[in-house]
Amino acid sequence: MCSTLRIVFFGTPEIAVPTLQGLIAGPHHVVGVVSQPDRRRGRGKKLLPSPVAAVALREALPLFRPERVGDQIVVESLAALTPDLGVVVAFGQFLPKKIRELPRLDYLINAHASLLPRYRGASPIAQAILDGETETGISVMRIEREMDAGPVALVERTPIGAQENTVELSARLAEIAANAIAKTLDAIVRGEVVWTPQDAESATIAPKLEKTDSLLDLRQSAQSLARRIHALSPRPGGRLRLAAGGQEEMLMLSRAEVQCFEAGTVASPGTIELDSGGHPLRIATGQGWLIPLVIQRPGGRALPTSEFLRGYPLADGARFAIEPGAAETETR
Repeated sequence: MCSTLRIVFFGTPEIAVPTLQGLIAGPHHVVGVVSQPDRRRGRGKKLLPSPVAAVALREALPLFRPERVGDQIVVESLAALTPDLGVVVAFGQFLPKKIRELPRLDYLINAHASLLPRYRGASPIAQAILDGETETGISVMRIEREMDAGPVALVERTPIGAQENTVELSARLAEIAANAIAKTLDAIVRGEVVWTPQDAESATIAPKLEKTDSLLDLRQSAQSLARRIHALSPRPGGRLRLAAGGQEEMLMLSRAEVQCFEAGTVASPGTIELDSGGHPLRIATGQGWLIPLVIQRPGGRALPTSEFLRGYPLADGARFAIEPGAAETETR
C-alpha cells in the first residue's frame, strides 16, 4: 500500500470543510473535489458556491459541481484523476456503483454524523437532539448502495450538551469527523483497517426535517418542546403563534429551557406569565413551563427575551395558540 493516497473528496456544507482542510494539510494528495452546484443564498439570493466548493476554488483544486454525479462525463473526468480512494462528508447526492468503485481501492469512505446503525439518513444531528439523546458521534463507514448501511471502521463519541443546538453540535462534529477520517486513512495505509458490519436490526432512520416540524404543539411537555427548538435552531427554530389584542403573529424561538410546574399550578397550554418564576416570560405546556431565552419576529433580529419584550410588550390576555398543524407526536 502506498504511504500517500490520491483522494477525491465529496462534500457540500460547512460540516465537511474541516475534513477537506485536514486532507489538504495532511500527507495525502487531494486530486479533485466534487460538490453540489452553486445555489442562490442569503438575503440577496446571489448564486454562490457551497462551503466545500469555496475551499476548492481558493486552493485551486480541480472542482466538479454536477447536478448528477453519475453522469458519464463526471465519471470519466474523475477516472482521469486516477484516485486511490474517495472520501465523503455530507455530499448530498446518491453515489452510484460506477462512482463507488471508481477509485483504485474500489470503495469510498464516509464520515456519518451518528453512532451507526442509529440515525441513518439526512438529519442525524437534529434527530438525535430531538429524541433527547445524550451522546452522538462520527462513524466512518464504507459506502454501499443502501443508505448509510456499510461496514464501519471507526467510531468517535461525544456528549450532547443540555442546550446545544444543531449548528453548535454540527461544528463540533465537523472537527471530530476530520480527525476520524485522518485516523481511518492511516489505518488503510498501514493495512490495518477493520470493517465491522452494522447490525441492521438496530438501525433507525433520521429523515429530513421540514419547516412544518418547527410548529410547536404546546400540549407536549416543555422538555420535548425545548429539544425541538434546539434541534431546528437557529433556523427555522421553534415557531409559536402569538394571539394578542385581536392580532396574531408567528414568533420564532431559537433557545429555551424548562421549569417544572409549581405545586398546585393550574394553567392551560399556551398561557403566558410575565416576570414570574424568575424569568421575564414563561409559557405553560402540557407538562411544565417553557422558558424562551431567544425570540425573533418575522424579518427581525433574534433577541434575548428581556430585550425582545422591551420593544414588543405583550398585551393583557395574550397567549400562544395551539396550532392544528403542529406535530402531535410526543418525543421521549
